[in-house]
Amino acid sequence: MYFRKSIIAITGLFLCLFLIVHLSANSILVLPQEVARGLYNSYSTTLRESPFIKIVAYILYLSIVLHVIYALVVTVNNRKAKRKGYAVNRFRENSSWTSQNMGLLGITVLLFIVVHLANFWARIKLGLGEGVGLDSEGHVDVYKVTYSLFQNSYYVLFYSLLMIPLGLHLYHGLKSAFMTLGFYHKKGLRILAKVSLIYAGIMALGFGIIPIIVFFK
Repeated sequence: MYFRKSIIAITGLFLCLFLIVHLSANSILVLPQEVARGLYNSYSTTLRESPFIKIVAYILYLSIVLHVIYALVVTVNNRKAKRKGYAVNRFRENSSWTSQNMGLLGITVLLFIVVHLANFWARIKLGLGEGVGLDSEGHVDVYKVTYSLFQNSYYVLFYSLLMIPLGLHLYHGLKSAFMTLGFYHKKGLRILAKVSLIYAGIMALGFGIIPIIVFFK
C-alpha cells in the first residue's frame, strides 16, 4: 500500500509542477490578441520541437496514467476495507469532506483532462478532427484553436466550473503527498497546509478565469 501511495504522491507532485508551467503559458492568452497570438504560437512550436520537452511530455503522460491507476486501486481497496469494518472510528468526524471524496474529485478532474485533450492535444498532436492552420510566421496556429474554444460559452462554463474540484483536489493532494513521503514536522505541516491552500487557489482561479477573460475580449 505504501508503494502505491508513494507513486501517487510522486506523480502528483510532478503534475503540480507541470500545472505551474501550464498556467504561465496560458497567461499569455490574456494579452492583446495581436501580441498573444505570436507569443503563444511561438511558445507552442518551441515545446513541440524541443527534444528535452518531448521527454518531459512522455514523463507527463506516464505520470497521469500511473496517478490515475494507483489512485483508483487505493480508493477501491480503502472502500473494501471500510465495508469489512477496518475503518477508523468516527472517520467522518475526523476527516474533511475533501479527503473523504478525493476519488470523486479525481474522477471529475480526469473527465476534464479527457475533454481537454480531445479538444487540444488530439487536434494539434494527432491531427484528428478539424485541421489546424498556420499563422503568419508559419507556426501551427494553436492560439486560434484555443481562442475559438474560449468563445464557446458552454465550453468556458465547463472549463471554469471544473477548476473548483481541481482546486480542492490539489489542496488536499499536495498536503497528503508530503506526508506520504515522510514529512511530519508539526510546524512544517501547518506551513505546508497554508502553502497548499495558496497554490490550489492560484491554480483554480488562474485556470478558471483565463477562459472568461478571453471570452469577453
